[in-house]
Amino acid sequence: MLKPILLACSVLISTVVSAATATNIANEAEKVSPLMPGLMVPATTLKDKDGNNVVLSKRFAEKTTVLIVYRGGWCPYCSKQLASIQNIEQQIADLGAQIIAVSPDSPEKLAESKIDSPNYQLLSDDSLTLSQALGLAFYLDDKTATIYRNKLGVNFVSLDGKAKVALPVPAVFVVDKKGLVNFQYANPNYKVRLTENLLLAAVKSVAEQ
Repeated sequence: MLKPILLACSVLISTVVSAATATNIANEAEKVSPLMPGLMVPATTLKDKDGNNVVLSKRFAEKTTVLIVYRGGWCPYCSKQLASIQNIEQQIADLGAQIIAVSPDSPEKLAESKIDSPNYQLLSDDSLTLSQALGLAFYLDDKTATIYRNKLGVNFVSLDGKAKVALPVPAVFVVDKKGLVNFQYANPNYKVRLTENLLLAAVKSVAEQ
């Protein structure tokens, strides 16, 4: 197995969780605690672009999974990352793996994406359930939240009577059929992303086990 890389990309898009579901959200991106290799991805149900429920554990059981957590379709760095992974999609498929990319975008927003492949699926985590379970969720500071609202159209939702935004740090995990994390990359600097070559090497290492 490749050595764990403990970094992850920063700030995630618009969704804010209600007080009842805010169980694991750091005060800033640098203080998140991404799920370590050797641990299981907690049971989570997300939604696809049509609003249908998708049970992650069932998807993991099908084949090795490249699990990408990104900020949203509005983020140019995320769009570039998703496009670069599209470039190696066939190589990933040839290694017997699939790609699942998750963001706080709503199912309706996901439906606008041009990515449409049986090996590459986009899912909505608009309540940040998975982001919290993976230890990636954090609160935006007020200054950054205002910039995002004014320039990027990020939606604000009241949390305990305050307009506070929670987002995830972008990350990439390679998960085996049991739901076990074999590789993890996360970086609070959202401009720095995992290279295609390193991702392919991570997938290959899991496929050869």
